[in-house]
Amino acid sequence: MRPETLAGTALAQLLRLGSPMLPVGAYAYSQALEWAVGQAIVADEESALHWISDALHFSVGTLEAPVWVQLYRAWQAGDVEAARRWNDRFIALRETAEFRAETRQMGSALKAVLEATREIDIRALDALEGPVFPCVFSFAAHGLGVSMREGLLAYLWAWAENQVSAAMKLVPLGQSAGQRILVKLIAFLPEVAGRAVDLPEDALSNFAPALAIASSRHETQYTRLFRS
Repeated sequence: MRPETLAGTALAQLLRLGSPMLPVGAYAYSQALEWAVGQAIVADEESALHWISDALHFSVGTLEAPVWVQLYRAWQAGDVEAARRWNDRFIALRETAEFRAETRQMGSALKAVLEATREIDIRALDALEGPVFPCVFSFAAHGLGVSMREGLLAYLWAWAENQVSAAMKLVPLGQSAGQRILVKLIAFLPEVAGRAVDLPEDALSNFAPALAIASSRHETQYTRLFRS
């Protein structure tokens, strides 16, 4: 296969991994945004952007993204034990039961997709008990020929798009408002991804108390559209 054909295939796989059509159930989760809307903390386009941007910079970008990078490097090196350690560490660092349930369910769903398509050998994943979403996504990106930085950008894009979609349903916001938020979030993604790639292990952090509190409150919220 010619290099340009390989590059085109990797691009198509990248688009596929970042697509809302990827059947992993991300649409069912708001990552506590629903509680923030219920409390009128998020009530319009500006506050939705602020909430999502803060979650990106102070939680996803400083914990989930760098863990994703470490997992990709583990798969790249064929180091299943390192992948297991990072998988277990990520679960331990998730602040609430709903965050843990979400990443486990989405990881299981993506693994089922890879099992169904049979496009890559998933025996290394079978060695892990309950692989989380960043673990399976990084495994898929590596196995499908997607580079680390581009795969991470797809992961961050999918997260951002799902958050904006949730905000559009909950606030609610119109299509144009959703697109304006996405345009602003897209400008942050390369910087967030680049920082995650270079972040030392001892600098990982998910110190976002408001997000953790919102998630724990959402677990017992009386009425909700999104899973807990």
